[in-house]
Amino acid sequence: MPTPTDDPYRPDPAVLDTDPVARDRARTRGVWRRVWGETWRLAVALVFSTIVFGGMAVEAESAQQPISEQQVALDVLVGLVCFGLVLLRRRWPTTIALLVCAGAAVSVLAVGPVALAVVSLATHRQWWRIVAVGVVYVLSGWTYERLYPPVDSVGWPVALGGGVVLYSLMVWIGAYIGLRREYLAGLHERIATAEREQASRVAQARANERARIAREMHDVLAHRMSLVAMHAGALAYRTDLPREQVAETAALVRDSAHAALGELREVLGVLRGLDGPPPGAVGGPHAADPERPQPTLVDLPALARSTTDAGTPVRLEDRRDSPEKLPTAASRTAYRIVQEALTNVRKHAPELSASVVLHGAPGQGLWITVTNPTALTDAGGDDAPSVPPSGLGLLGLTERAELAGGTLTARATDGRFTLRAWLPWAP
Repeated sequence: MPTPTDDPYRPDPAVLDTDPVARDRARTRGVWRRVWGETWRLAVALVFSTIVFGGMAVEAESAQQPISEQQVALDVLVGLVCFGLVLLRRRWPTTIALLVCAGAAVSVLAVGPVALAVVSLATHRQWWRIVAVGVVYVLSGWTYERLYPPVDSVGWPVALGGGVVLYSLMVWIGAYIGLRREYLAGLHERIATAEREQASRVAQARANERARIAREMHDVLAHRMSLVAMHAGALAYRTDLPREQVAETAALVRDSAHAALGELREVLGVLRGLDGPPPGAVGGPHAADPERPQPTLVDLPALARSTTDAGTPVRLEDRRDSPEKLPTAASRTAYRIVQEALTNVRKHAPELSASVVLHGAPGQGLWITVTNPTALTDAGGDDAPSVPPSGLGLLGLTERAELAGGTLTARATDGRFTLRAWLPWAP
């Protein structure tokens, strides 16, 4: 079964989930990385083989090692075959390692492919395969010493010990590379898992925020539609009403219906299950009582006072033109934005002051600006904690503002954290 160590240039599975263009680019980069990786490895092996082969040629010229021209040709031929075989080491690591080690029995030019194949095999850390290839490696060295005995031989025990030490070094290098690859693969997997979990939390936060918005809209729509049903029923059963009262009641039904459609249009696409009665209220006297109306900007001074009493001084400035003309839905959204912003101030910058500024006019929109000094500025030191990143609360506010047709941004600049939102305000 393939493992992360089989191919370090295999494309990241997370990339395969992206758009086709990004996937094609990732595959192209993977191909070029694979080609470059094979090229520099073969170049290093070739340099190593060339150095050893040159040393052998010098010894042959100085008559320290009797080698004929036919033996040199065989050496070169077997070495080139080993260079070709080592390209297949990732597919058949054990077989290729055994073949190139056997080829080293008649070719010193094969020492580069031998080192490359042994290191590649050791990355898998399957020790019985490593031991089997090690036996063939030692026997090949002993065979080469018998076929081409040097004039000044150091003796087979020394040669055997040197071969074992060299093979152990190559195995250690390969095992280290394999461990490092598995460690990096584990890091990538943990990062991918963390990203998936974060995406799941963001989706859950958005779903929760949409459910809260739906609950708020449910209150308004239920009230308006009950008015429509009541007045429409009066028109249906009271045939004795004068013409003026019929026209007035019809206009009231029309206005209530239009207002309800406007509220519904803001949350189009948000699905929510119907709320049941409160626990313990089934069959009770208050089972059908409506829920308490949601707060609007009219309740903002009370929010500022309660936040100040909690230890976070709040300075409120209301510069709106004709605030009474602000739609109720926009007023509720603005209240929730300010409420969450002040909550973030209490959580991340306790005991620091906050400023809330409202300005706008019908036809221009409503601007909401909440600023506060960061904890780093007031701490007065380099070791103070940095401004925390935007959490799921700000993601929910962004979703709320976008559903209302507006925008919301939050960032830290010049030692202050600023939340700025814009909501549409029809003329």
